[in-house]
Amino acid sequence: MSAHVTTTIRACFAALRQICSVRRSLTQEALLMLIRLLVITKLDFCRSVLASVSGSLIQWLQSGLNAAARLVFSARRSEHTTPLLRELHWLKVLERIQYQLCVVAFRCLHGLAQSYLFETLHLSTEVDARRRLRSTSMSTLVVPSTR
Repeated sequence: MSAHVTTTIRACFAALRQICSVRRSLTQEALLMLIRLLVITKLDFCRSVLASVSGSLIQWLQSGLNAAARLVFSARRSEHTTPLLRELHWLKVLERIQYQLCVVAFRCLHGLAQSYLFETLHLSTEVDARRRLRSTSMSTLVVPSTR
């Protein structure tokens, strides 16, 4: 996954450099729209697959999101980005990944997901072999083992 993350970060910073060159001629709304379209979408691509990557790869992705927030507010590189992200209502990268996984699980439970996901994820109460276990009271999902 490091090759994917490296390619993503390169593309994000390339887009940020291009946006930075025309930033002064854009309104705040246009700047936000360009950043969402050219940077945030790249960071969000395949984010549910990134759930098990190392912390250093997550930090690389977070640096791209931080740079985008600094560009919106014309902040210095040494400035903290947490207040900027909060003001933009943007989640951190790890929180975005967790949110995506929660959305997929919700859609599977309510029959709104793609058929291949809906057919593989089930509540532990729906599986006959697990109905008598204590874990059935916790509304957990049974995820099939994969390679």
